[in-house]
Amino acid sequence: MHMLPLAEDLKQRGLVYQSNDWVGAMEQVFEGPQLAYVGFDCTASSLHVGSLMPIMMLRRWQKAGHRPIVLFGSATTLVGDPTGKENSRPMLTPDDIAANKKSLSEVFSRFLDTEDPNTGAIFVDNYTWWKDISYLDLLRTVGPLMTINHMVHFETVARRLETQQPLSFLEFNYMILQGYDFVHLLKEMGCKYQFGGSDQWGNMIVGADLIHKMQMGSSYVITAPLLTTASGKKMGKTEHGAVWLNEQLLSDFEYWQFWRNCDDQDCEKLMLAMTDLHPTFIKEYFAKLEPGQINEAKILLANEQTKLCRGLEAQQKCYERAQAIFTGDVQTRKDALQRYSINSTEDLLLLDFLMQHQLIDSKSAGKNLIEQNAVKIDDITIDNVFYKLSAVFYQDNSTVLSIGKKKHYLIVR
Repeated sequence: MHMLPLAEDLKQRGLVYQSNDWVGAMEQVFEGPQLAYVGFDCTASSLHVGSLMPIMMLRRWQKAGHRPIVLFGSATTLVGDPTGKENSRPMLTPDDIAANKKSLSEVFSRFLDTEDPNTGAIFVDNYTWWKDISYLDLLRTVGPLMTINHMVHFETVARRLETQQPLSFLEFNYMILQGYDFVHLLKEMGCKYQFGGSDQWGNMIVGADLIHKMQMGSSYVITAPLLTTASGKKMGKTEHGAVWLNEQLLSDFEYWQFWRNCDDQDCEKLMLAMTDLHPTFIKEYFAKLEPGQINEAKILLANEQTKLCRGLEAQQKCYERAQAIFTGDVQTRKDALQRYSINSTEDLLLLDFLMQHQLIDSKSAGKNLIEQNAVKIDDITIDNVFYKLSAVFYQDNSTVLSIGKKKHYLIVR
């Protein structure tokens, strides 16, 4: 299939939520290859799947013949983005930030080509320019162009003030720093585009406003929608925490399972946004899909997204493991399951075992699962919250623990 024009590709994939000038932005791309950037603060050692929307925007951008810029916000991380937070973020040390940046950088080479001389991704760090900008120079340059009257109406500021939660002067400065990053990249590199999640709209539009007031020409802000389920719930977390992109924090199989276990209603939307499969193919595929075949579609989604984020070898192993778990014989199934050991020679309360291995968030959550008949040992439903794991119930020193229909583990002594 031929490649769709950029504007149509982004729209059909559901990657566009809001823009300060969508028509102008899409007209500008016909003037020749353009630069676009997304900023990522170094607040953790990995991004999670919620960050994939702007990353996939950069991927589509690059595949259309343009050049992406990944901005690491070492300087802005020192301040802390208050967006969406009721309280101040923990202050990180420069060493923490450097370690996080190194870990974050590993994932981008999986989604973006870094070798092409014309469109290869460029990596920048805003600390390289902020370390040389004096506070007085910043005040004289930006101060006259931004009013407190306007800034207090931004969602994060307004919410903190309305709820009487403290907003430090440090945090209040964050939007100025992010806005000036756009000014710097346009001035030094000719970058006219900034992409990001819709929750970053306020911070992003500050940069476009500054560029306009400084009479530097046109600039374009384009946001992607937040990754949400069909019910509107924010996607990217499970009961065990965030769905991390780095394998050091989340195993390949757990990553594969996240996509495989998506809601039926979300599968087509996720396949459009999160894979390279052509939108026409995806729409025709789902149009022909029989009601009982949705699991095949979810496996296709899991395979395609895992291949992008974790590599072809990891994707193949995850698929083979899943097939063994759900379609293999008893021994094949056991060999494929994630294993947990019991070293104690005494009987162990099942709830304590689940907590010990972080398979539940709390004992109350575990009790609810048991009361809902969602926990099984060797396919036998456990209905007693005081159930103990005992050697007399083991066959060949191992047993299969099932939590719901999709989570299965092997307990061994």
